[in-house]
Amino acid sequence: MKLELLDYIIIFGFFALVLFIGIYVSKKSGQNSTEYFLSGRSMPWWLLGLSMVATTFSTDTPNLVTDLVRSNGVSGNWGWWCFLLTGMLTVFVYAKLWRKSNVKTDLEFYELRYGGKAASFLRKFRAIYLGVLFNVITMASVTLAAIKIGGVMLGLEPWVTVVSAGLITVVFSALGGFKGVVYSDFFLFFMAMAGAIGAAYYLVNLPEVGGLQAVLENENVKDKLSILPDFSDKRALITALIIPLAVQWWSSWYPGGEPGGGGYIAQRMLAAKNENHAIGATFFFNIMHYALRPWPWILVALASLVVYPDIASIHEAFPNVTEDKLGHDLAYSAMMTKLPTGLLGVVMASLVAAYMSTISTQLNWGSSYIVYDFYKQQINPEATEKQMVNVGRISTVLLMVLSAFLALALQDAMGVFNLLLSFGAGTGLIFILRWFWWRINAWSEITAMFSSGILAVLLETTPLRGYLFAPETGIFPEWADLPFIMLVTTIIWLTATFVTQPESKEVLRSFYLKIQPGGPGWAKVVDEAEAENVEIVKTNEKWSVPSGIKAMLSGVVLIYSIMFATGYWIYGKYQLAIILTIVVAVSAFVLLKVWQGMKNVF
Repeated sequence: MKLELLDYIIIFGFFALVLFIGIYVSKKSGQNSTEYFLSGRSMPWWLLGLSMVATTFSTDTPNLVTDLVRSNGVSGNWGWWCFLLTGMLTVFVYAKLWRKSNVKTDLEFYELRYGGKAASFLRKFRAIYLGVLFNVITMASVTLAAIKIGGVMLGLEPWVTVVSAGLITVVFSALGGFKGVVYSDFFLFFMAMAGAIGAAYYLVNLPEVGGLQAVLENENVKDKLSILPDFSDKRALITALIIPLAVQWWSSWYPGGEPGGGGYIAQRMLAAKNENHAIGATFFFNIMHYALRPWPWILVALASLVVYPDIASIHEAFPNVTEDKLGHDLAYSAMMTKLPTGLLGVVMASLVAAYMSTISTQLNWGSSYIVYDFYKQQINPEATEKQMVNVGRISTVLLMVLSAFLALALQDAMGVFNLLLSFGAGTGLIFILRWFWWRINAWSEITAMFSSGILAVLLETTPLRGYLFAPETGIFPEWADLPFIMLVTTIIWLTATFVTQPESKEVLRSFYLKIQPGGPGWAKVVDEAEAENVEIVKTNEKWSVPSGIKAMLSGVVLIYSIMFATGYWIYGKYQLAIILTIVVAVSAFVLLKVWQGMKNVF
């Protein structure tokens, strides 16, 4: 594939714009650590919402969706669609709590909610565990996608892609800080969406593809179209739908889909002007992320089955790609090579935009953990604002270097996705309950974190997997590994909770006084405080969680209905599409009524 002058103008013009933003905001971003990592807590909902969408539109996402569709059909996407429930719970229950906490990172929450050495250890350990280990793995997965795109579309060696893609991103991220990330995300979002939609329209109408109707009627595609898994296939139903909706969404920690909010989603909520803007940002993000954005990728994945029906056909077309990088996820990049001049430049710029948005966010977020939750806590408690900004910039560069080396060793995005889900299995329930149940303590989280990680490693690297989950000889069916980790982890952390001492009265009362979580889970703490004439309840408002759950369920119905309706309009199944469109209108009306009845909402 050859880029023409117009393509280069589009791509380098985009690079120049992003670098200009980073340089322009660098002076203000470097004033202090709050500006560098949270932009002074002054961001509006619409800008933060667009930033969340742009961040989760990474170069590995189209590859992952393509892999899922080609391997398991459209219904294979329920592995990540299920996290909409987590997202809606964050919108209507947790967004205002995070903003009210006024912490600088979500890890600072640990020393707000817990006390003593265990809380201090938890905060510092997770700063490295999440900010470095998990963060580097996630960025390596994104960079792996860039390597595959560079290899297939431009014939670049992996190291060339890593250096060229990473260098401009790390310079921009280190200079501009969070403000640079969010401001550039505004442009990255529109560039990425334009590229995805334009590519889908053009590729579906290629002569060798034959148009949308030809795609839908193709023998390689017919059995991949269903949005829901085949209910007669018990294994597919359990794996693709039941496990994600019944267990995965609330039990697993995953970057961008943390139960109760966390990570870079929490960072954006903490950067919002106020609680209402935090709620508005996360709601807007969930609509765009789940309801509308996946379909251009899905259409390209389906069209790829017409042109490249299997991995062998991809390898035949691109013999220079090494076997360790071969997989169904390469089909997306393979299809991009068929784009014409101009549109090719837009798509290449959109893929660069997707890469830069995700990596810059991960770098800034991970660096904030290193600075606030490890460096200032463990190494230099008296660090000045200038020192913290400098450490933030240095750690940004180091994180990029580590992820680049790891990316060269990885093979496919699907494996990384499943590994991260396994590592976080069983921990999600703690993140949901810790705001509303006083008895959870630091040891609950410590034991959950270690047990889920150890179990995930054991199942991947030892005969334990074969003994428990081998299809013919194992005790459990193969799909049961995630529920198994979740169940064992939950038993372990619940046991640890009740055999260890609860948090002190001072810690619990201080947390309640600041957050005002309410509910029966804090009744014991409130009653004891009242008996001792200690006032910790500052409001007489009705507990908002029941209304929040109603709003969450209405929002889930609304967004899934939009997603389904969009798919059926594309498929030409107009009766189902019309019915679902009516459901969209009704659920939107119900959500609006519930929302209006809630206190302190956007």
